[in-house]
This record gives sequence, structure tokens and C-alpha cells, in this order.
Amino acid sequence: MKQIALVTGASGGIGLATALELAKLGYGLRIVGRTPAKLDAAVEKIRAITSDVYGYRADFSSLAEVRTLAETLLSRDEPLNVLVNNAGVWNAEFRRSADGYEDTFAVNHLAPFLLTQRLLPRMRQTDGDRRIVHVSSRLHRQAGTAKSAMSRLFNVLNLSALLPNGGPQAVFDFDALDRDIDYRGLEAYARSKLAQVIISAEFARRESEITSNVVHPGSVQTDVTRGTKWLYVLKPISRPFLRTPAQGAATSVHVATAPELAGETGGYYVSCKPARAAAIASDPDVGRRLWDLSVEWTA
Repeated sequence: MKQIALVTGASGGIGLATALELAKLGYGLRIVGRTPAKLDAAVEKIRAITSDVYGYRADFSSLAEVRTLAETLLSRDEPLNVLVNNAGVWNAEFRRSADGYEDTFAVNHLAPFLLTQRLLPRMRQTDGDRRIVHVSSRLHRQAGTAKSAMSRLFNVLNLSALLPNGGPQAVFDFDALDRDIDYRGLEAYARSKLAQVIISAEFARRESEITSNVVHPGSVQTDVTRGTKWLYVLKPISRPFLRTPAQGAATSVHVATAPELAGETGGYYVSCKPARAAAIASDPDVGRRLWDLSVEWTA
């Protein structure tokens, strides 16, 4: 039976590049996007490789839409071998999701957490190798550390190693999840990406049948900064220094499919190689607390 892969945030950028590569490897593709026109265009691109592709529209700012998406996918009554949680957003200004949560955290963490929980029974019923890939960012290391303009600049440019002792260590600030005063988009983004890394590690501790790993795709030409004007304006200038979406997707595809990674779980990968995530990601107390709160918030 053909293996099936689900990729979220796949109407463009890294997600679409990931889906295209998985299609070339023989997977059937189920892709999720927010904008109907872009989603339809992505399906047509994948269809040039495989006819086994279906697109589903969902806005991850709404947990109700995530639940509907899961129900629709489960109604297909087919196996699910690979889940790539790729969808993401970066908001410059504080905004709330449809459910009242800080939107960056809702889209980047709560939505994929809920989708994963709803699809787990199907993945457990699927024979063979089953893998979940969480697309995070090296910026997860900066969560709770960017206290000054200089620190934020070094973090964005990936130069924190030049700071004393490599800069401060990541901290997950539970109290900041709903703080709308002195909101900084970069810090909210880093916190949401750290949440992904923490939950992936916690999932690996809890789950014996399905692997859970995190990837950093590199600095890639995507629309994740569409809500941050100054980063979006700088995008054309920085283009020569950024990876293409296909290059950024390489690690996601590698972790999702490489035979040598069968059974490997709880890892963090950069440029298709194992790397060290922030130390807090391996703290079981933090993992349990975030897991329990995530279950409560997505109930």
C-alpha cells in the first residue's frame, strides 16, 4: 500500500517544497493551506508528479478549523505514515487567535499539537514506519533571552555565539504566553518554536510506536514574516543570503524518510544532521507542564 504523508502550511515555501520532494519519493500527499487560490496552485504542482494528492483549507488561528480538518482527514479511512507540522506565522503586533490565545503561539504550537493528537489513533493503526516531523527554528534557543536590541539583532543574525558564553540560555516563560504589554514579535515567535521542541521531546518520551523529531530548516525565503513589515521589506535585500525553499525542505524530507532514522526519536536536526536543541527541551518537568496545559487549552 502506498505511504501517505500530510504536510501543513504546504501552499508555498518550505511546506510545498517538502510535499514535492515526498511526492517524488512515491508518497501520496495530503496538504493543508490557508489561502484557497494558493492551495489549489500547490495541488496542481504536486499533481505533475503524482495524481494521489488532495488539498485541505484550514486557518490554524482557529482550533475549530483544526478539529474539522482532522475529522475530514480521518473520514478518508486511509493510513497516515508521515505528519510534517510545518505551518507557521510570525506576527509583529500582538493579536489574538479565534480562541483568544496569543496568535503566534496558537498557530505555531496549539494548532499542530491538536492536529497531532487527533491524528494519532490513525497513525497508530498504520503499519510500518511512522514519523512526525516538527518544523521549528534555531530561534527557539533565544526564547526568553532577547532583552536588548543588541541581543535581538545578534539572535536574528545567528551571531549569538559572539556574545559572552554564547549568550543566555533559553527559558520558557509560561507567564508571557498571554502578555500583550511590551509585546515583541521575535520573542513570541521564539517562544512558540521552543514550545514545539519541548513538546516533540515530551512526545518522544510518551510514545513508543511513532517517532517525533524536530528540524531547523535554515534561514529560508518564505512568507512566514508576512506579518512583520520590517522583516518583509528586508526580504529582497537578504535574498542572496537565504536558502531556497527546496534547500530548507531538505532536512524535513530527510528526517521524514531516511531509512537510517527509522526508530530514532526525540532528536533535533540541522542541515540533515543531529544537533543540540536548547537544554530546556530535555527537562521532563517543563515538558509535562506544557503538555498538560496544551491538552487543557485545546480541549
